[in-house]
Amino acid sequence: MPRGFFITFEGLDGSGKTTQLRLLHKWMAEQGYTVTTLRQPGGTKLGEGIRELIVSSKGEAAVGPIDSFTELALMFADRAQSIAEIICPALGRGEIVLCDRYTDSSEAYQGGGRGLGSETILGLHRLLCGNLQPDLTVLLLPDFNASLARARRRDGDESRFEQEHNDFFKRVWDAYKVIAAREPGRVVLIEGNASIEEVHATILEEVTTRLFS
Repeated sequence: MPRGFFITFEGLDGSGKTTQLRLLHKWMAEQGYTVTTLRQPGGTKLGEGIRELIVSSKGEAAVGPIDSFTELALMFADRAQSIAEIICPALGRGEIVLCDRYTDSSEAYQGGGRGLGSETILGLHRLLCGNLQPDLTVLLLPDFNASLARARRRDGDESRFEQEHNDFFKRVWDAYKVIAAREPGRVVLIEGNASIEEVHATILEEVTTRLFS
């Protein structure tokens, strides 16, 4: 059985990445593909516990301030578990795997935003994730200020990250741009403020080209 296809979605909160993942999932299921979706952190029982601890503002309220390296270590614990429990088994069955955030998020948020550096993140990825790389990464970077405004208008519990100042998110933004420039063969960068339908069409074109090439 051929290996499946691994697609990740990246961007700031409020970029529309989760909406686009759901649209692609729907389209691929309609075409007859078997699709597995997950989010990071999360997706496994362990991962959802980690998500509650380090993403939700309630987690930090319960345990106190979380050190940046501790945050990074927990992110990779979640990632290693989801690779072993969900991603690799699904790829081995020949499925399409759609993941909402992956190691690029750690490089952008912890490496860039927290200032821990890319080499730290890439070293942990090689050590703990077997250097498993997506076949395609969709990176959504619409207008910076519009993304932040949308993220902070959303209903529900504000995450720890959404409480950060704008300069933190600018470092995240810049780190994402560096990743896209470094790996243009893997990362499809979609900038600007196109409609949901236009972005979906662009993603479909990239996915179908790569699946059938």
